[in-house]
Amino acid sequence: MRIIFAGTPPFAAAALEALADAGHEIALVLTQPDRPAGRGMKNASSAVKLLAQKRGFGLLQPPSLRQPELHMQLEAVRADIMVVAAYGLILPFSVLNIPKLGCVNIHASLLPRWRGAAPIERAILAGDRETGITIMQMDRGLDTGPILLVRSITIAKDDTAGTLHEKLGQLGAACIVEALALLQQGKIIATPQNDLAATYASKLEKTEAEIDWRMDAENIDRAVRAFNPRPGMHSTVNGISMKVWQTSVDIAETDEKPGEIVAIRPDGIVVACGKHALILKIVQKSGGKKLRSAEFLLGHSLHPHDRFESGE
Repeated sequence: MRIIFAGTPPFAAAALEALADAGHEIALVLTQPDRPAGRGMKNASSAVKLLAQKRGFGLLQPPSLRQPELHMQLEAVRADIMVVAAYGLILPFSVLNIPKLGCVNIHASLLPRWRGAAPIERAILAGDRETGITIMQMDRGLDTGPILLVRSITIAKDDTAGTLHEKLGQLGAACIVEALALLQQGKIIATPQNDLAATYASKLEKTEAEIDWRMDAENIDRAVRAFNPRPGMHSTVNGISMKVWQTSVDIAETDEKPGEIVAIRPDGIVVACGKHALILKIVQKSGGKKLRSAEFLLGHSLHPHDRFESGE
């Protein structure tokens, strides 16, 4: 197939590479403009841009898809289909009808569950046991189009948003290749979504990243995994602001108040929560490196009954 591909992060780059390796013609690649990133806030290219340059694909980085001139460029490509994966820009309805077979999206959830911007993180936060990839035909709505193909995977107990992104990136790449092959063979039947079963995955807000120790330890553990690698859950104790990167739940009951340190153990700092306790295993002081708790405590004095501040 002759394809226009629109995507930005590594999740999308995996799909682009798989499509090219499967023999499809990548006629044009769209990705977001370079943006400041890292400590130096220097302009950085997206993973999709780097791959497109490496493979010699035609590349455009429009700030918006609403310009008439861009529509003319897309029409001139005469693509069979447009594949969209974590692009990050809204596709106007007029663009959806430019390719012969329209536009399909690689969505990182089992639609109609978790429509929207942060399906991977919201699945972890909710304690979902499985997630997956949905290939859908795009329409006017937010992830509301007919389903072409679905594949699921189990969410491991130690999965973070980062590890799940990697797994789903590989699954998404395999799924889009499979879906296009079935489409070419006329073997796909588009299935409408059940709108009554829809849930929405709003983007993560920084206000959600402060640990509320009054919550159950299990819920805080999920939040730590969902906010890893970005933006990271954080809390403050004895004036020390730290991010918490890895935790586990201690189901022993405690009499300490939420946020109070129950014990300092070889496996981590044990903190009381609204229910049960949380073991902090990997932490990071503001401006410092990620450290195992035992290493962190070599330079910072914390004791039982010291208390973390609790977010509201």
